[in-house]
Amino acid sequence: MATIDVVQKTIICKIVYYGPAFSGKTTSLLYIHKFIPENQKSNIISLSTEGDRTIFFDFIALKAELKRGFKVNFQIYAVPGQVHYNITRRLVLKGVDGVVFVADSQWERQKDNVESFENMIENLEENGYSLDNIPYVLQYNKRDLENIATKEYMDYLLNRRDKRVPSFLTVAIRGDEIFNTLNGIAKLILEKLTADIQ
Repeated sequence: MATIDVVQKTIICKIVYYGPAFSGKTTSLLYIHKFIPENQKSNIISLSTEGDRTIFFDFIALKAELKRGFKVNFQIYAVPGQVHYNITRRLVLKGVDGVVFVADSQWERQKDNVESFENMIENLEENGYSLDNIPYVLQYNKRDLENIATKEYMDYLLNRRDKRVPSFLTVAIRGDEIFNTLNGIAKLILEKLTADIQ
């Protein structure tokens, strides 16, 4: 969870982009990094393999300010999408403050989305978290393609009926709604932090 330095008035928060392979996690982070001012970000570190583009990003650090003079640094990671990297996925989720679940909007990928979402829940629980106490948002990516599921159908599959969360329709390669998604999860994290430090 968030690391709070009361003396320096800084808070470090961790955001993890989770989802099936090739759903757009890496593309989303590359777009974010490209358009963040130089003085507000760190370098990207990417570990790649033959079978999956990215194991994780460590890290894009973004800065924001809270009331009472606290400064917040967001460290943004992406997990590998492929199933055989599940141990890495679990490790990247350790200490998470908020999750962006990136789903592929194509009809033929809906089963992959559901399996990855269930895997995320399992890995959160392995780390002692649950969706009841972790802020998260849904990113329905690749909306520029023809063979896509409706938002309503994807909400039916992924957006819990007992706790609806924000869902965003994105095109990561163009940047459509990418910053709105990031702002959405950052807002939820900051709201939770503000409540916790009062």
